Amino acid sequence: MDVRDLPLGDDAVEAFLADGVESLYPPQEEAVNAGVADGENVVAAVPTASGKTLIAEIGMLSAVEDGGKALYVVPLRALASEKADAFRRLPVDVAVSTGDYDERDEQLGDNDVIVATSEKVDSLVRNGVSWVRDVSCVVTDEVHLIDDPDRGPTLEVTMAKLRRLSDPQFVALSATVANADEFAGWLDAVLVESDWRPVDLKKGVAVDGTVEFDDGTTAEGDDVETLVRGAVDGGGQALVFVNSRRSAEATAESLASLGFGASGVGHEVRDSATTETGERLANCLEGGVAFHHAGLRSEHREAVEDVFRSRDIAAICATPTLAAGVNVPARRVVVRDHMRYSDTGMEPLPVLEVHQMFGRAGRPGLDPHGEAVLVAGNADADELREKYVEGEPEPVYSKLASRKALRTHVLSTVASGFASSREGVLDFLGATFYAHQEPDADLSGTVDDVLGFLRDAEMVEGDDELTATDLGHTVSRLYLDPLSAERIVDKIRKADDPTSLTFLEAVAHTPDMYRLYLRKGDDEKMYGFAQDHEDELVNQPSEFDRGFEDWLASLKTAVVLHDWTDERDEERIAEKHDVAPGDVRTRVERADWLLYAAESLAELVDSPHQRVVHETRLRVQHGVRDELLDLVRVRGVGRVRARRLYEAGIETRDDLRGVNADRVADLLGPKTAERVLDEVGRDEDADEMDATASVEQTEQSSIGDF
Repeated sequence: MDVRDLPLGDDAVEAFLADGVESLYPPQEEAVNAGVADGENVVAAVPTASGKTLIAEIGMLSAVEDGGKALYVVPLRALASEKADAFRRLPVDVAVSTGDYDERDEQLGDNDVIVATSEKVDSLVRNGVSWVRDVSCVVTDEVHLIDDPDRGPTLEVTMAKLRRLSDPQFVALSATVANADEFAGWLDAVLVESDWRPVDLKKGVAVDGTVEFDDGTTAEGDDVETLVRGAVDGGGQALVFVNSRRSAEATAESLASLGFGASGVGHEVRDSATTETGERLANCLEGGVAFHHAGLRSEHREAVEDVFRSRDIAAICATPTLAAGVNVPARRVVVRDHMRYSDTGMEPLPVLEVHQMFGRAGRPGLDPHGEAVLVAGNADADELREKYVEGEPEPVYSKLASRKALRTHVLSTVASGFASSREGVLDFLGATFYAHQEPDADLSGTVDDVLGFLRDAEMVEGDDELTATDLGHTVSRLYLDPLSAERIVDKIRKADDPTSLTFLEAVAHTPDMYRLYLRKGDDEKMYGFAQDHEDELVNQPSEFDRGFEDWLASLKTAVVLHDWTDERDEERIAEKHDVAPGDVRTRVERADWLLYAAESLAELVDSPHQRVVHETRLRVQHGVRDELLDLVRVRGVGRVRARRLYEAGIETRDDLRGVNADRVADLLGPKTAERVLDEVGRDEDADEMDATASVEQTEQSSIGDF
C-alpha cells in the first residue's frame, strides 16, 4: 500500500514521506486493512524493527484528526522520552509525563498525544485527571510485559480502567508470543500477527569455533572477541548480552583492548565521571566499546546509546535490560549467557527474552541482514538450538492474582470510585486480562484477605458498602503500596525521639524501595550498625525472626542513604558498600519520593515528628547534613558550595546577604557568586565591608552541585 493512500490528512502523509516512507510494510498494511485508521482495536504481534510504531502512529493520527486525543503507554521512562521525541516530527502537539505520581497534570490535556509510563497513567486515573476521559486512542507498547510480576499488573489494571472510563480504541503492540490471540480476545481486537522483517534475521548457535545459522550459512567463532571482531570487520556493530553487570564491564574492557578505535565521547564521560565505574566506562569508550547496565548514571547510559546509534563505537556489552525497548539495533547480536541468577539459583532465560535480544539484530537501510548468535559454551548446542532458535516463545500470563498486586489495585479501585462494594471489586477484576485467561478462577478469597488487611490498616471501611478513608485516599493518590504506607505510618506513630536515620530506615523497609543486595560480610556489618544505632531504629526485628535478613538488606539501603546525607561522595559510598553509582542515584530518587509520601502521612496522622520527616527529605534531596539545609535552599548552591560557604563562616542565607561580594566570588567564582547573591537579594552595604578576609577553599568531594 502506498502511503499516499492512507486515510489521513496531507500533513500526516507528508511527515511519513519526509521520513522516506513511501509504502507500507506487509504488517502495517494488514493493520490498516484491519481498521487501525478507523478506530478499530488492533493487536500487532510482529518482530522488532518490523514497523509496529508506524501502526501506532496511524491510529493516533486518525484519532487526533477526528478531534480526539491519543495516549501512548510505555514500560520505561527512558523509552517515553525517546518516543515523544520521535512523535514530534508529526503534525501533532506532543507531551511526555513521567513525573511525580501525585501530580494531576491537567495541562497535559492541551496536547494531542501524551506519552507516559503505565504507572503514571494509573496515577492520573487515581487522581481524577479530567482529560483522561477525552482519550480516544490508547497505544500500549510492549503489551506482553503484562507477564512481568512487578509492572504487569499495573499495565493490566490501567488498561481495564481506561476501557471503563471512555472505551477508547486500543492499539496493542507486542513481540511475537504464543498467545497473542488471547490479548486480541480480551480487547475485542483484530490480531495482526506476522514474522515478517524488513531485514532478514539469521539465528544460530556458536560451538566448536563455528556458528551454524538456520539458513545453512556459517561464521567463524565461538567466543565473544572473535564474534564481535567478525561483525566489525564486515562493516557492522555488535551487541553482546551477558547475565550480570560485572560481566558486562569485564567483557567490554576485554573488547576495548582489541583496539577498535577511540570514541570522542570517552573524554566527555571522563570529565563527568566521579567513580571508578565512570572511569572504566571512559576507558572502554576510548577503545571503541561500551558497557550498559542499570548501575550506570542515566546520563552515561544515554551517552552510550547515542554514540552507538551514531556508529562511533563498535560494540556494547549489556545486561538484558537494554533489549527491553530501547532502540539500539546492530548487525550482530551475541547472547553469551543463556542462564542467569535468581533467588533459587541459576535458571535458563525465557525464549521470549532471548528472542527480544535476537530482534535487535539488523538495521533497516544499514545492514544487509541481521545475525543473532547464542554462545553454547559447555551446554548442549543441539538443545539450545531446538529451544531458542527453532522454538516458539512462551505464552504470556497475567500476574494480577498475587496479594502484592491486589492490595494496591483493590484500594485504588475503591478510592477511585470504580467499585463501592466487595461485589463491585470482583466485577471490576472480572474485566481484566486475568479473568479473560482464567474465566473459572475465583478471586473472592484473596480479595477478602486483601480487604481485611486494608480495613486493619485503616484505609478502607465498611462491609456491604466500601469506602476509602482519608488515609486510603491519600495512599492511593500518592501511588504507594498500602503495605509501604502501613509500615511508614506504624513507625511514625511509634517513634519516640526520631532522627533522620529513623525515617531513612522506615522508607527503606518498604516494598516500594529498590533494596540493595547483601553481599559477603554485609550481614555482620549491618548487624553491628543496628546495635550501635538501636535507639534510632523503630521496631527492629530480632535476629531470630524470619524476616531478619530481609530487614538487614533494607538497613543496608538506609545506610547508603545515611552516608549520602552525611555528605559522603558517590565514589566512597559505592566502594564502601560494593554498589554501582547508578544504584546510589536510584535509591536517592526513590527515597525522595517515599519521604515526600511520609510527609503527607505524618501530617494526616497529626504526628509531632513532621519536621524531622521534612528535614530528612531535604537532606536526601541535597545530600547534606542538617546544618547546610538553609544554604542549599539557595538556587545554585549545592552540597559542595554550601559546605565551602559554611566552613568560611557563612552559615545561613542571612549571612550570605550580608557578606562582601568579593569574598563570595573568591569562594564560588565570580559568575556563580553573582547569580547566588542575586538569588538571595544581597545587602549592598556589604560591599563596603572589609573584603580582605582570606578563605581557605575546601576541595570538592561530591558528585557535584545540583
